[in-house]
Parts: sequence; C-alpha cells; structure tokens
Amino acid sequence: MTRDTIAEIITSIRNADMNRKRIVRVASSNITETIVKILLREGFIENVRKHQESNQSFLVSTLRYRRNRKSRNFLNLKRISRPGLRIYSNHQRIPRILGGIGIVILSTSQGIMTDREARLEGIGGEILCYIW
Repeated sequence: MTRDTIAEIITSIRNADMNRKRIVRVASSNITETIVKILLREGFIENVRKHQESNQSFLVSTLRYRRNRKSRNFLNLKRISRPGLRIYSNHQRIPRILGGIGIVILSTSQGIMTDREARLEGIGGEILCYIW
C-alpha cells in the first residue's frame, strides 16, 4: 500500500486552517517541498522552515491568518488527480479557478508548477490540486 503524500499535505493544511491553527508540520519530500514553495510564492503561506528530528525531516509552515474571518475558510484545497484516477490536461484546457484568483498545481515534464507558469511554457500535465 502506497502513501499519497500530496493528499496528506493538503489534508494537513486544510485541517489546520479549519481549526485556526497557525503552524502545520508535514513530512518532507521533494514533492511536498515544491508544493509548499509554490504556496509560499503565491501568498497562501507566510513562512516555511525545515526541521530535523531524529533521522526524519519535517516542513514547518506558518499559515496566513485573517482575524475577521467568521463563516468562510481562507484556504480551500481540493485534490484532483489521485492514485486511482489520474487527471491530465493539455495547456489549452487547464482550468481557471475563480477566474484566475485561485491556482492549479500541475505536475509537468519540467517539474511541478502552477497553471499560469504551465500556460506560459505551453505545456500540460497531471492536475494535482486546486487552491483558492
């Protein structure tokens, strides 16, 4: 049985946001580091640092927090492609989330990138998740 590390990081961030926790700790791998760097670059996360603990490394992320959010969560994440059902798209059919406000994270032949970067490069790939 394999682990879906992308689903784990998305679930960890979503649960921390729903419970209004500021700090999320996830296991570090190449894929999770790249996704967290994209979230940091796009402004969904404030800070990221790598933490080493007895042979295992973790990514400790600080979520962006809004004081006056009452009913709606600030961060919405949805896993699209999963191990049982892969979803692929070419660069012309990459969906736009909320008219471009949200981002789509894709796994392409040139690495993991956002939908805007993939459209600029003219490449498609596997749609990993939506974030808005």
